[in-house]
Amino acid sequence: MTLFSPTTVGSTTVRNRVSLAPMTRLRADEAGVPGDLVAQYYAQRAGIGLLVTEGVFPSAESRAYPGQPGIVTEAQAAGWARVADAVHAAGGTVFMQVMHGGRVSHTGITGTDRIVAPSAIAIEGQTRLADGSKVDFPVPHALETEELATVRDEIVRAARRAVDAGIDGVELHSANGYLLHEFLSPASNRREDGYGGSPEARARFVIEVARAVVEEIGAERVGIRISPAHNIQDVWERDADETRATYLALVEGLAPLGLAYLSILHEDPSGALPQELRRAFGGIFIANSGFGRVTTRDEAIRVIDEDIADLVAVGRPAIANPDLVERWERGAEENPVDQATVYGPDARGYTDYPTLAA
Repeated sequence: MTLFSPTTVGSTTVRNRVSLAPMTRLRADEAGVPGDLVAQYYAQRAGIGLLVTEGVFPSAESRAYPGQPGIVTEAQAAGWARVADAVHAAGGTVFMQVMHGGRVSHTGITGTDRIVAPSAIAIEGQTRLADGSKVDFPVPHALETEELATVRDEIVRAARRAVDAGIDGVELHSANGYLLHEFLSPASNRREDGYGGSPEARARFVIEVARAVVEEIGAERVGIRISPAHNIQDVWERDADETRATYLALVEGLAPLGLAYLSILHEDPSGALPQELRRAFGGIFIANSGFGRVTTRDEAIRVIDEDIADLVAVGRPAIANPDLVERWERGAEENPVDQATVYGPDARGYTDYPTLAA
């Protein structure tokens, strides 16, 4: 088993053990439709074993950023069908990350009357609207117990649309401070119903969403991403015992579903908590060392060689090197990332990075 050997994710064989980490790129149009440029971007990276798309919103209320793509309308689904076709034509596999932004948004972005969260607690700080202006994050609407089924069903419908469009599977975004993650943390979840107040109760909604998606599209097409103790966007998880209890409750609740994979964003994937969660999950485990540093070739090789994970999720090197796996196999030099063009409306810093062949 090496980084460059094939493996199976769900029922799909992938060509190597590198995964494209889901990364916001903001290239969809105003209606949230991914165009030909998005299809080209993912197809260029089809040499990576498992592509996971940027976070895709499942409802208007869940949109987190201008330029973010959705999977709500027929036009959006048709755009993703073009992405799937392009990736498959290049021999790749692609999962869609379904992401409900929760309180990480503003009505000036969603065009709705409210944003939602587990509890009415705003994030400290500001977000940016489509016109470039900055506004304070608003106090979100705390979802009523009976409203949770609606949110769950929006995610289920998004998963169905993605698979019907030809996408190979979906990743449920339960990390980085967005809605599902907001349910897991006592800092953002102060609920007094059956979905808050204890680790098991805070994990309940995420498990219910995963179960419903599995019932709709099959476990082999469903992965989930978590980020315990990442402490981002005011979803604080600073109590180690509380965090461990919450994520064990979550993963033990997910394990019987037989999901395609568990992806963990953590600064030390070899550490005690990530490896305990891996054992509790009992399936394919994807490691991502986080936002703070770039995953290098040597680290990726070590993660697989030392059986720290089954696949390695890679971010910035895959932005700048569409042929990243080929470069790593050959030990070739890598293009540097142009940070100034990571987010933007056009091909610059998106599809114009040169390959070795070029």
